[in-house]
Amino acid sequence: MVIESKRKAEDSALVPVQKKSKNELATTSKNKQVSQLQPAPARTSNLFAPIMVCEGHEGEIFTVDFHPEGQYFATSGFDRKIFLWSVYGECENLSVMTGHTGAVMELHFTPDGSNIITASTDYTLGLWDVVTGERVRKYKGHNTFVNCIQGARRGPQLMVSGGDDSTVRIWDQRKKQPTITMNTVYQTTAVSFNDTAEQVFSGGIDNDIKVWDVRKKEVIYTMKGHTDTITGLSLSADGSYLLSNSMDNTLRIWDVRPFAPVERCVKVFSGHQHNFEKNLLRCAWSPDGNKVSGGSADRFVYIWDTTSRRIIYKLPGHTGCVNSVAFHPNEPIVASVGSDKMIYLGEIE
Repeated sequence: MVIESKRKAEDSALVPVQKKSKNELATTSKNKQVSQLQPAPARTSNLFAPIMVCEGHEGEIFTVDFHPEGQYFATSGFDRKIFLWSVYGECENLSVMTGHTGAVMELHFTPDGSNIITASTDYTLGLWDVVTGERVRKYKGHNTFVNCIQGARRGPQLMVSGGDDSTVRIWDQRKKQPTITMNTVYQTTAVSFNDTAEQVFSGGIDNDIKVWDVRKKEVIYTMKGHTDTITGLSLSADGSYLLSNSMDNTLRIWDVRPFAPVERCVKVFSGHQHNFEKNLLRCAWSPDGNKVSGGSADRFVYIWDTTSRRIIYKLPGHTGCVNSVAFHPNEPIVASVGSDKMIYLGEIE
Protein backbone atom coordinates (compact mmCIF):
# COMPACT_ATOMS: atom_id res chain seq x y z
CA MET A 1 0.00 0.00 0.00
CA VAL A 2 1.48 3.35 -1.00
CA ILE A 3 0.71 6.39 1.15
CA GLU A 4 0.66 9.24 -1.24
CA SER A 5 0.53 12.17 1.16
CA LYS A 6 1.56 12.33 4.82
CA ARG A 7 -1.07 13.28 7.39
CA LYS A 8 -0.19 16.73 8.76
CA ALA A 9 0.29 17.13 12.52
CA GLU A 10 -1.91 19.44 14.48
CA ASP A 11 -0.62 22.96 15.12
CA SER A 12 -0.38 22.34 18.87
CA ALA A 13 2.10 19.50 18.26
CA LEU A 14 4.57 21.60 16.25
CA VAL A 15 7.78 22.77 17.94
CA PRO A 16 9.21 25.97 16.49
CA VAL A 17 12.79 25.45 15.29
CA GLN A 18 15.05 28.30 14.22
CA LYS A 19 16.77 27.55 10.95
CA LYS A 20 20.56 27.82 11.14
CA SER A 21 22.51 29.86 8.66
CA LYS A 22 25.16 28.19 6.48
CA ASN A 23 28.02 29.67 8.57
CA GLU A 24 26.59 28.29 11.81
CA LEU A 25 26.17 24.84 10.25
CA ALA A 26 29.81 24.88 9.14
CA THR A 27 31.12 25.81 12.59
CA THR A 28 29.07 23.19 14.46
CA SER A 29 30.23 20.43 12.14
CA LYS A 30 33.82 21.64 12.67
CA ASN A 31 33.39 21.61 16.46
CA LYS A 32 32.08 18.06 16.32
CA GLN A 33 35.17 16.93 14.41
CA VAL A 34 37.50 18.75 16.83
CA SER A 35 35.90 17.12 19.87
CA GLN A 36 36.30 13.70 18.25
CA LEU A 37 39.91 14.08 17.01
CA GLN A 38 42.48 16.22 18.81
CA PRO A 39 45.43 16.61 16.46
CA ALA A 40 48.65 15.24 17.95
CA PRO A 41 51.56 17.68 18.28
CA ALA A 42 53.84 17.62 15.25
CA ARG A 43 56.72 15.15 15.51
CA THR A 44 60.17 16.71 15.74
CA SER A 45 62.47 13.67 15.58
CA ASN A 46 62.87 10.23 14.02
CA LEU A 47 62.13 8.41 17.27
CA PHE A 48 59.70 5.49 16.91
CA ALA A 49 57.28 7.29 19.29
CA PRO A 50 57.41 10.67 21.07
CA ILE A 51 58.43 8.88 24.28
CA MET A 52 60.31 5.57 24.44
CA VAL A 53 61.00 3.61 27.63
CA CYS A 54 63.82 1.06 27.88
CA GLU A 55 64.10 -1.55 30.62
CA GLY A 56 66.73 -4.14 31.44
CA HIS A 57 68.98 -2.82 34.19
CA GLU A 58 68.79 -4.61 37.53
CA GLY A 59 69.83 -1.62 39.66
CA GLU A 60 69.97 2.15 39.78
CA ILE A 61 71.25 3.70 36.53
CA PHE A 62 73.85 6.41 37.08
CA THR A 63 75.07 7.38 33.63
CA VAL A 64 73.98 7.75 30.00
CA ASP A 65 75.74 8.99 26.85
CA PHE A 66 74.92 9.19 23.14
CA HIS A 67 77.21 7.88 20.41
CA PRO A 68 78.77 10.87 18.54
CA GLU A 69 76.87 9.92 15.37
CA GLY A 70 73.60 9.54 17.24
CA GLN A 71 72.68 5.99 16.25
CA TYR A 72 73.28 4.41 19.66
CA PHE A 73 73.42 5.27 23.34
CA ALA A 74 74.95 3.55 26.35
CA THR A 75 73.82 3.28 29.98
CA SER A 76 75.30 1.82 33.14
CA GLY A 77 75.02 1.92 36.89
CA PHE A 78 74.73 -0.10 40.07
CA ASP A 79 74.33 -3.49 38.34
CA ARG A 80 77.87 -3.12 36.86
CA LYS A 81 76.61 -3.85 33.32
CA ILE A 82 77.05 -1.53 30.35
CA PHE A 83 74.06 -1.65 28.02
CA LEU A 84 74.28 -0.48 24.40
CA TRP A 85 70.95 0.52 22.85
CA SER A 86 69.68 1.56 19.45
CA VAL A 87 68.16 5.05 19.37
CA TYR A 88 65.81 4.30 16.46
CA GLY A 89 63.24 1.61 15.80
CA GLU A 90 62.05 -0.07 18.97
CA CYS A 91 65.18 0.98 20.91
CA GLU A 92 66.47 -2.58 21.09
CA ASN A 93 69.28 -3.58 23.41
CA LEU A 94 72.23 -4.38 21.13
CA SER A 95 74.79 -5.66 23.63
CA VAL A 96 75.60 -5.99 27.32
CA MET A 97 79.22 -5.53 28.41
CA THR A 98 80.35 -6.99 31.72
CA GLY A 99 83.64 -6.95 33.61
CA HIS A 100 83.48 -4.31 36.32
CA THR A 101 83.08 -5.66 39.85
CA GLY A 102 81.71 -2.39 41.25
CA ALA A 103 79.05 0.13 40.25
CA VAL A 104 79.81 2.11 37.09
CA MET A 105 79.64 5.79 38.09
CA GLU A 106 80.19 7.44 34.71
CA LEU A 107 80.69 6.45 31.07
CA HIS A 108 81.36 8.30 27.82
CA PHE A 109 81.92 7.43 24.18
CA THR A 110 85.30 8.37 22.74
CA PRO A 111 85.13 11.16 20.09
CA ASP A 112 85.44 8.67 17.19
CA GLY A 113 82.66 6.52 18.67
CA SER A 114 84.64 3.27 18.57
CA ASN A 115 85.11 2.89 22.32
CA ILE A 116 83.42 3.57 25.65
CA ILE A 117 85.36 4.72 28.73
CA THR A 118 84.05 3.92 32.22
CA ALA A 119 84.82 4.78 35.85
CA SER A 120 83.85 2.33 38.57
CA THR A 121 83.76 1.82 42.33
CA ASP A 122 86.02 -1.24 41.81
CA TYR A 123 88.93 1.32 41.76
CA THR A 124 89.47 0.85 37.99
CA LEU A 125 88.71 2.51 34.67
CA GLY A 126 87.73 0.55 31.57
CA LEU A 127 88.06 0.95 27.80
CA TRP A 128 85.44 -1.04 25.88
CA ASP A 129 85.17 -1.87 22.20
CA VAL A 130 81.69 -0.89 20.98
CA VAL A 131 81.64 -3.43 18.12
CA THR A 132 82.81 -6.54 19.98
CA GLY A 133 81.48 -5.58 23.41
CA GLU A 134 84.77 -6.62 24.99
CA ARG A 135 86.87 -4.72 27.51
CA VAL A 136 90.03 -3.73 25.67
CA ARG A 137 91.90 -2.26 28.65
CA LYS A 138 91.64 -2.04 32.42
CA TYR A 139 93.36 0.92 34.08
CA LYS A 140 94.58 0.69 37.67
CA GLY A 141 95.91 3.59 39.69
CA HIS A 142 93.18 4.86 41.99
CA ASN A 143 93.20 3.19 45.40
CA THR A 144 89.50 3.68 46.16
CA PHE A 145 86.20 4.50 44.38
CA VAL A 146 86.50 6.29 41.02
CA ASN A 147 83.61 8.76 40.78
CA CYS A 148 84.03 10.36 37.39
CA ILE A 149 85.73 10.15 33.99
CA GLN A 150 85.88 12.32 30.88
CA GLY A 151 87.76 12.00 27.59
CA ALA A 152 89.64 14.67 25.63
CA ARG A 153 87.78 15.99 22.58
CA ARG A 154 90.75 16.05 20.22
CA GLY A 155 94.44 15.37 20.08
CA PRO A 156 95.94 12.37 21.89
CA GLN A 157 93.64 9.76 23.39
CA LEU A 158 93.58 11.22 26.89
CA MET A 159 91.20 10.56 29.78
CA VAL A 160 90.84 12.33 33.11
CA SER A 161 89.40 10.69 36.22
CA GLY A 162 88.69 11.69 39.80
CA GLY A 163 88.03 9.64 42.90
CA ASP A 164 87.57 9.33 46.63
CA ASP A 165 91.37 9.07 47.00
CA SER A 166 91.51 12.89 46.53
CA THR A 167 93.36 12.65 43.22
CA VAL A 168 92.77 13.78 39.68
CA ARG A 169 94.56 11.47 37.25
CA ILE A 170 95.25 11.85 33.54
CA TRP A 171 95.61 8.71 31.43
CA ASP A 172 96.85 7.91 27.96
CA GLN A 173 94.47 5.24 26.64
CA ARG A 174 97.45 3.29 25.26
CA LYS A 175 99.15 2.99 28.66
CA LYS A 176 97.95 1.10 31.71
CA GLN A 177 99.22 3.54 34.34
CA PRO A 178 98.22 7.21 34.78
CA THR A 179 100.62 9.64 33.09
CA ILE A 180 99.88 12.53 35.50
CA THR A 181 98.54 12.49 39.07
CA MET A 182 97.38 15.71 40.74
CA ASN A 183 96.53 15.68 44.44
CA THR A 184 93.55 17.53 45.91
CA VAL A 185 92.65 17.98 49.55
CA TYR A 186 89.16 16.48 49.29
CA GLN A 187 87.39 13.73 47.33
CA THR A 188 86.82 14.53 43.64
CA THR A 189 83.31 13.94 42.31
CA ALA A 190 83.34 15.53 38.83
CA VAL A 191 85.99 16.19 36.16
CA SER A 192 86.27 17.55 32.63
CA PHE A 193 88.93 18.64 30.13
CA ASN A 194 88.86 22.04 28.50
CA ASP A 195 88.55 22.20 24.71
CA THR A 196 92.27 21.77 24.00
CA ALA A 197 92.94 19.26 26.84
CA GLU A 198 95.61 21.63 28.22
CA GLN A 199 93.51 22.24 31.32
CA VAL A 200 91.39 20.07 33.61
CA PHE A 201 88.38 21.15 35.65
CA SER A 202 87.66 19.26 38.85
CA GLY A 203 84.93 19.59 41.46
CA GLY A 204 84.51 17.88 44.79
CA ILE A 205 83.07 18.00 48.27
CA ASP A 206 84.85 21.32 49.02
CA ASN A 207 82.29 23.09 46.74
CA ASP A 208 84.97 24.71 44.53
CA ILE A 209 85.84 24.11 40.88
CA LYS A 210 89.60 23.92 40.40
CA VAL A 211 91.21 24.64 37.05
CA TRP A 212 94.49 22.73 36.59
CA ASP A 213 97.32 23.34 34.16
CA VAL A 214 98.12 19.86 32.86
CA ARG A 215 101.78 20.65 32.06
CA LYS A 216 102.56 22.33 35.37
CA LYS A 217 100.33 19.92 37.38
CA GLU A 218 99.05 22.79 39.50
CA VAL A 219 95.87 24.80 40.05
CA ILE A 220 95.81 28.00 37.95
CA TYR A 221 92.64 29.42 39.47
CA THR A 222 89.59 28.36 41.48
CA MET A 223 85.94 29.16 40.69
CA LYS A 224 83.91 29.72 43.86
CA GLY A 225 80.15 30.13 44.18
CA HIS A 226 78.60 26.76 44.92
CA THR A 227 77.79 26.11 48.57
CA ASP A 228 77.68 22.29 48.47
CA THR A 229 79.30 19.29 46.75
CA ILE A 230 79.70 19.56 42.97
CA THR A 231 78.14 16.48 41.36
CA GLY A 232 78.58 17.08 37.62
CA LEU A 233 80.66 19.10 35.14
CA SER A 234 80.05 19.51 31.42
CA LEU A 235 81.86 21.62 28.81
CA SER A 236 79.83 23.46 26.16
CA ALA A 237 80.24 22.42 22.51
CA ASP A 238 82.30 25.51 21.66
CA GLY A 239 84.52 25.04 24.73
CA SER A 240 83.86 28.54 26.11
CA TYR A 241 81.62 27.71 29.05
CA LEU A 242 81.52 25.10 31.81
CA LEU A 243 78.25 23.84 33.32
CA SER A 244 78.21 22.59 36.91
CA ASN A 245 75.55 20.83 38.99
CA SER A 246 75.72 20.97 42.77
CA MET A 247 73.97 19.68 45.86
CA ASP A 248 73.12 23.32 46.69
CA ASN A 249 70.24 22.86 44.17
CA THR A 250 71.75 25.13 41.53
CA LEU A 251 73.21 24.69 38.08
CA ARG A 252 75.84 27.29 37.13
CA ILE A 253 77.48 28.38 33.89
CA TRP A 254 81.10 29.57 34.14
CA ASP A 255 83.09 31.49 31.55
CA VAL A 256 86.29 29.46 31.15
CA ARG A 257 87.79 31.38 28.23
CA PRO A 258 91.28 32.77 28.81
CA PHE A 259 91.33 36.41 29.96
CA ALA A 260 87.70 36.25 31.13
CA PRO A 261 86.73 38.53 34.05
CA VAL A 262 87.58 37.41 37.57
CA GLU A 263 83.89 36.79 38.33
CA ARG A 264 83.47 33.86 35.96
CA CYS A 265 80.01 32.70 37.06
CA VAL A 266 77.75 33.93 34.27
CA LYS A 267 74.39 32.33 35.09
CA VAL A 268 72.65 30.44 37.88
CA PHE A 269 69.72 28.05 37.28
CA SER A 270 67.46 26.65 39.96
CA GLY A 271 64.35 24.51 40.28
CA HIS A 272 65.74 21.00 40.50
CA GLN A 273 66.40 19.17 43.76
CA HIS A 274 69.10 17.13 45.47
CA ASN A 275 68.12 15.08 48.50
CA PHE A 276 69.41 12.79 51.25
CA GLU A 277 70.37 10.11 48.70
CA LYS A 278 73.38 12.29 47.79
CA ASN A 279 73.63 10.81 44.31
CA LEU A 280 76.12 12.34 41.87
CA LEU A 281 73.59 14.05 39.61
CA ARG A 282 75.19 14.94 36.27
CA CYS A 283 74.43 17.80 33.88
CA ALA A 284 74.52 18.32 30.12
CA TRP A 285 74.48 20.90 27.32
CA SER A 286 72.40 20.71 24.18
CA PRO A 287 74.65 20.65 21.06
CA ASP A 288 73.66 24.22 20.08
CA GLY A 289 74.29 25.55 23.60
CA ASN A 290 70.75 26.97 23.89
CA LYS A 291 69.60 24.49 26.52
CA VAL A 292 71.04 22.84 29.62
CA SER A 293 69.75 19.99 31.72
CA GLY A 294 70.59 18.41 35.04
CA GLY A 295 69.67 15.40 37.12
CA SER A 296 67.15 15.95 39.89
CA ALA A 297 66.05 13.99 42.95
CA ASP A 298 62.39 15.05 42.62
CA ARG A 299 61.91 12.58 39.72
CA PHE A 300 61.58 15.24 37.00
CA VAL A 301 63.87 15.99 34.05
CA TYR A 302 64.55 19.73 33.99
CA ILE A 303 65.61 21.59 30.87
CA TRP A 304 66.46 25.30 31.05
CA ASP A 305 66.81 27.92 28.35
CA THR A 306 70.35 29.31 28.68
CA THR A 307 69.37 32.82 27.55
CA SER A 308 66.33 33.48 29.75
CA ARG A 309 67.30 31.00 32.52
CA ARG A 310 63.66 29.81 32.52
CA ILE A 311 62.66 26.15 32.93
CA ILE A 312 61.24 25.27 29.50
CA TYR A 313 60.62 21.58 30.23
CA LYS A 314 59.83 19.74 33.45
CA LEU A 315 59.33 16.21 32.18
CA PRO A 316 57.60 13.58 34.35
CA GLY A 317 57.83 9.79 34.07
CA HIS A 318 60.59 8.62 36.37
CA THR A 319 59.58 7.14 39.73
CA GLY A 320 63.04 7.58 41.23
CA CYS A 321 65.86 10.11 41.33
CA VAL A 322 66.96 11.25 37.82
CA ASN A 323 70.73 10.74 37.89
CA SER A 324 71.88 11.70 34.40
CA VAL A 325 70.55 13.37 31.26
CA ALA A 326 72.03 13.48 27.75
CA PHE A 327 71.12 15.42 24.60
CA HIS A 328 71.19 13.72 21.19
CA PRO A 329 73.99 15.13 18.98
CA ASN A 330 71.80 15.79 15.91
CA GLU A 331 68.13 15.70 16.89
CA PRO A 332 65.88 17.23 19.59
CA ILE A 333 65.97 14.04 21.69
CA VAL A 334 66.73 13.80 25.41
CA ALA A 335 67.71 10.62 27.26
CA SER A 336 67.36 10.34 31.03
CA VAL A 337 68.23 7.56 33.47
CA GLY A 338 67.22 7.14 37.08
CA SER A 339 67.23 5.19 40.30
CA ASP A 340 63.97 3.56 39.15
CA LYS A 341 66.07 1.39 36.73
CA MET A 342 64.28 3.05 33.80
CA ILE A 343 65.59 4.82 30.69
CA TYR A 344 63.42 7.42 28.97
CA LEU A 345 63.97 8.79 25.48
CA GLY A 346 61.77 11.73 24.59
CA GLU A 347 61.59 14.33 21.87
CA ILE A 348 61.43 18.05 22.58
CA GLU A 349 60.82 20.98 20.24
